Amino acid sequence: MIKKLSLLLFFICSTQLTSAQALLDWEDMIQGVTYTTPEGGAELGEFLTPTYTKKMLALEGQEISITGYFLVLEGQKDSFMLSNNPMASCFFCGNGGPETIIELYFDKRPNFFMDDLISVKGTLKLNRDDPDHTYYTIEHANGFTIKM
Repeated sequence: MIKKLSLLLFFICSTQLTSAQALLDWEDMIQGVTYTTPEGGAELGEFLTPTYTKKMLALEGQEISITGYFLVLEGQKDSFMLSNNPMASCFFCGNGGPETIIELYFDKRPNFFMDDLISVKGTLKLNRDDPDHTYYTIEHANGFTIKM
């Protein structure tokens, strides 16, 4: 009986461990990528070739969770971002690099407002070569607002 309970407990714990998400913070994102400047230098706003750390490569395709500020791009009501900083001091305004924003793709349209502090979980995708998207993406995102 004890052996059966131990075996059952082992399977329950191992199942929960394999489905656990990685809880990341912005330092993980900042330290998770470096960029190669093209020969001859980079133009302002040019997409630099990213090199991801082993940690980020291992997390690609895995469920992650991170907290940040919700942004909606002006004129594109279905384009959502998560930022290390609120809109007034985000990457687009010169505070931080492109590794401080994450593109968000929700299965259902979210009910968040600009600059809401939210916690998001979803599947991490790394962008190696598409200049029309950010270096980090969270697909199948869902989240909740953090009240302060």
